[in-house]
Amino acid sequence: MPTQTYFRFDFRTSVSAGAGARAFLPAHMKEFTARRWMIITDQGIVNAGIIDKLMELFTGPHDLHIVTVFDEVLQDARMSLVNKAAEAGRQMAVEGILAVGGGSVLDTAKGVKILLAAGLTDIAETVPANTGLYVGELAKPLNIPHIAIPTTAGTGSEVSPIAVFLNETDHVKANLLHPYINADIAILDPELTVGLPPKITAFTGFDALTHAIEGVAWPYQGQMYDALGLQSIRLVEQNLEKAVANGADVDARMNLLTASCMAIMSFPGLGAIPVHNCAHALGAMYNIPHGLANAVFLPIVMEALPEVYLPKIAQIADALGIKEKAAPEELLQMTVAKIRAMQNETGLPANFLEFGPKPEEMQQTIMNVITDPSGLVFKIPLERLIKILGKALFGM
Repeated sequence: MPTQTYFRFDFRTSVSAGAGARAFLPAHMKEFTARRWMIITDQGIVNAGIIDKLMELFTGPHDLHIVTVFDEVLQDARMSLVNKAAEAGRQMAVEGILAVGGGSVLDTAKGVKILLAAGLTDIAETVPANTGLYVGELAKPLNIPHIAIPTTAGTGSEVSPIAVFLNETDHVKANLLHPYINADIAILDPELTVGLPPKITAFTGFDALTHAIEGVAWPYQGQMYDALGLQSIRLVEQNLEKAVANGADVDARMNLLTASCMAIMSFPGLGAIPVHNCAHALGAMYNIPHGLANAVFLPIVMEALPEVYLPKIAQIADALGIKEKAAPEELLQMTVAKIRAMQNETGLPANFLEFGPKPEEMQQTIMNVITDPSGLVFKIPLERLIKILGKALFGM
């Protein structure tokens, strides 16, 4: 493993966490000069009554105004809807953004923020060739107050400087990295996640687990990132099955929200992330929810690419509750077995057969993985990629 000579740890989001933490929303909004706010969400959140719960907080005297609610976000942060939401915000002269929902909602809000701040109308302009890395002079504060309330425990998008958008023209997921697109304040309230169905609870939890494992495995970040990633793995291992079995377990829900937030902090925006490389490519191709794609690929990829995970497998295995003393190769086998057991215990599939993949599509899936922006740093060897896709698509 390389000797650490330099790393930078920089997360600017203030996190307000705990059961009932949403009660502090008006006070947090008053911390900013913005008075005209838009809510970005989806129909599921509206139908679940979550927006109504938040609006009840504004019954007393206040000078805050929700001037528009954009509730059209769909699975994946689709570029067309990012542009549509930004236009709605522009027409209503919004000054602040409140994002309420899962990863697609939170990433859509990030896209809206950068469009409004930059005076652009098409999010594709921020990600030429489906990748945008904003550093140096380009990485300036966006000066649009932004609060995020996640309703799933998976992406950690509320604190992440990364946004992923579905390019509906290219049928690929585009990645934007900008140090000011994440929320200024994140409110983690487990009471807003208790209605999440068991399957979504399971695969969003696996999304967090994947972020943490890929973050710890990447050796160039520093021990601060490892500390967050390893604790996140512990929290997911200890709480995911509880939350799936009993969605009203607020303590388990809180631990998973915390794990999700910590996991994305440990995740390398640019690094060896082969699970995400595969998940993004096939998610865009087959319309697979991102967390479910990660859940299926995680054990398959770890087994196929041992060189990525062996250097830190002892720490990863320990965080997953594997206390046996064994050689690294054996620990990797135990870790993969443990992850597969967690898949089974939480009712998740081991492959994507339910999405109807066809053998004649294999060549296209290979090309999609090879060309996906998440594979820029680490390219999966072709012969092993074929084996990974065969297992994931067809259980072969």
